[in-house]
Amino acid sequence: MTKISQRACAISPSATLAMAAKARRMRAEGIEVISFATGEPDFITPQVIREEAKRALDEGLTHYTPSAGIPELKRAVQNKLARDNGLKYADDEVTITCGAKQAIYNALQVIIDPGDEVIIPAPYWVSFPDQVRLAGGKPVIIPTTIDDSFKVTPKSLEGAITSRTRAIILNTPSNPTGSAYTREELDRIGGLMCKHGITIISDEIYEKLTYDGFVHTSIAAAHPPAKEITIVVGGASKAYAMTGWRMGYAAGPKEIISKMTMIVGQQITGIPAFIQRACVTAFDKAHEEVERMRQEFEARRNLMLKRLLTVPGISCHKPEGAFYLFPNVGSHLGRKWKGRTVDSATALADFLLEEGHIAMVSGDPFGAPGHIRLSYAASRKDIEEGVKRLKEALAKLK
Repeated sequence: MTKISQRACAISPSATLAMAAKARRMRAEGIEVISFATGEPDFITPQVIREEAKRALDEGLTHYTPSAGIPELKRAVQNKLARDNGLKYADDEVTITCGAKQAIYNALQVIIDPGDEVIIPAPYWVSFPDQVRLAGGKPVIIPTTIDDSFKVTPKSLEGAITSRTRAIILNTPSNPTGSAYTREELDRIGGLMCKHGITIISDEIYEKLTYDGFVHTSIAAAHPPAKEITIVVGGASKAYAMTGWRMGYAAGPKEIISKMTMIVGQQITGIPAFIQRACVTAFDKAHEEVERMRQEFEARRNLMLKRLLTVPGISCHKPEGAFYLFPNVGSHLGRKWKGRTVDSATALADFLLEEGHIAMVSGDPFGAPGHIRLSYAASRKDIEEGVKRLKEALAKLK
């Protein structure tokens, strides 16, 4: 039998994709499942973007592309970062990747050696720890709670820093909590990272999806000296309803970006030219469509939160961004159903899928036992019906 590497054995399947797959299988069996599991917009990609992709295909843009991205897209990203974030980057400080996920993965491959430590606030996106492990690093998890709005502080960070600390991954707005850091909070964190010379990987993929007037700030702008140690990660997936197009970017110090680009060249060569052309249109011309979707997400957040807070035994932080609610369901754990004890958030999520025919993701793989993640990237009708099913299913636990 072929030996499997230790690094491959050390990682787990994506919990979010696994739950979505369970829901699809049940639907294929004829069961009507409402899914709050998937972290992607339910909107179709805006027409102006789709039309540009078709034009690019008709023009024959189907050949290899530069690993760093076509010049037009790199310029569009540079313009976007200057316009939206107040950040200026040169050509050799930006690279295009196959989604923001690849940008984070490649950044870690470039900056982490075996044994290096990477600070990750919890709750975290499920892929962060495994990506650190795949780079040979050690994830150092800092727990947060609803009492601190699921955000770390300079004090909690200081206590986690050691001589092996190489980087921190900061995700704002956050998946899974929707929490977002203010400019002042980021200024203080940026100052601390500069003091210790710790690289910041700033995952800002949800930056355009903020609510109640909250304004996203990049840590590289909040604390200007931190720009020299920050890798800003973004992309088209979430705000532009382009998850399947797989376009991301990274901007940062040129010595890191150049190595990331080399890895892209060895991995995939580059993402398709017609997709890159469509993304130029997304960043340059789809502002109204993004705002329309943002407004709808805000309305859905308000609806789901209002309905969810009527469910006995559930508490929930009101998120500033993204499209997730992350309620505490701890009071429902330890209860029984059909002779089985629902002893974890994972068991509760399985129960809700089986009994209530609603799919959501346990907080366990996000580093937050006792919580579940619900995506409100679903229709208002499904939100109403799904929370109703949730309430009815929980009432069956004894």
